[in-house]
Amino acid sequence: MRSQFDVIVVGGSFAGLSAAMQLARARRRVLVVDGRKPRNRFTAHSHGFFGQDGNSPAEIIGEATAQLGRYPTVDIVTTEADTAMRADGSFVVTLTDGRSFDADRIVLATGVRDELPPLPGLEERWGVSVLHCPYCHGYEVADKRLGVLATNALSIHQALLIPDWGPTTWFTQGIAEATSQEAALLAARNVRVERAPVVEVLGNAPEIAGVRLADGRVVAIDALFVGPHTHMASNLALQLGCEFDDGPVGSTIRVNESKQTSIPGVFAAGDAASAWTNATFAAAAGVAAGVAAHRSLIFGL
Repeated sequence: MRSQFDVIVVGGSFAGLSAAMQLARARRRVLVVDGRKPRNRFTAHSHGFFGQDGNSPAEIIGEATAQLGRYPTVDIVTTEADTAMRADGSFVVTLTDGRSFDADRIVLATGVRDELPPLPGLEERWGVSVLHCPYCHGYEVADKRLGVLATNALSIHQALLIPDWGPTTWFTQGIAEATSQEAALLAARNVRVERAPVVEVLGNAPEIAGVRLADGRVVAIDALFVGPHTHMASNLALQLGCEFDDGPVGSTIRVNESKQTSIPGVFAAGDAASAWTNATFAAAAGVAAGVAAHRSLIFGL
């Protein structure tokens, strides 16, 4: 029996919509499933995305969804996918509202969930004055007093990047320590190193006035860069048996250059399948996944 769809795309943000657009233009039957909880929903503006700089993520996703919806072979459902499994040669995806759909291929663009350090004052400022990506948000806080909060050993690299946007303090949190070579680079970049742990973020949220240290001192800053730990936003890849790669901030779905996972017929793109996470990387990966899924329908896996 023929599947209801050629491809089900789970996730309707930058990666998922980009994948679905390639398939729609190939005139394939596509279902996009999206629960409207993109990772970047906490920020007001998206920056560095070609042709969309300064627009809100909601505006970009809304317009892309509307454009995709004009293709007659595309269906879009606004709910979350609950389960996914292989059955009778097809993939069956069941939604949280109880409906089930089957397809010959799946593209997982399910994204990740950020876990911030358990520090008072961080969460309510996330996406406004507590930031992750300097390429996405650094320009907007340029020449202000900037901080980098260590969450893993790789935070030293973030501390070395941030001075291009403003005077920087690196809070090591007892997690990271610079080598002699890194210490020389920090000094050359005029990065202040603070080893007393940050215990609280201060100011009228969502703005920052400073951070309180464990020894009682207050360091004045205007923005704080933090590398959150990430978790899969969906269990579908695990349910399908996909393999994962461990990284310094969280695991990612293992894919090859065509965005094919370890499970034949299952492709993955976006933040869930890459350590390089921003809108442009996600959209490009979605294009690759959509094209690869289409080609697999013709040439096989």
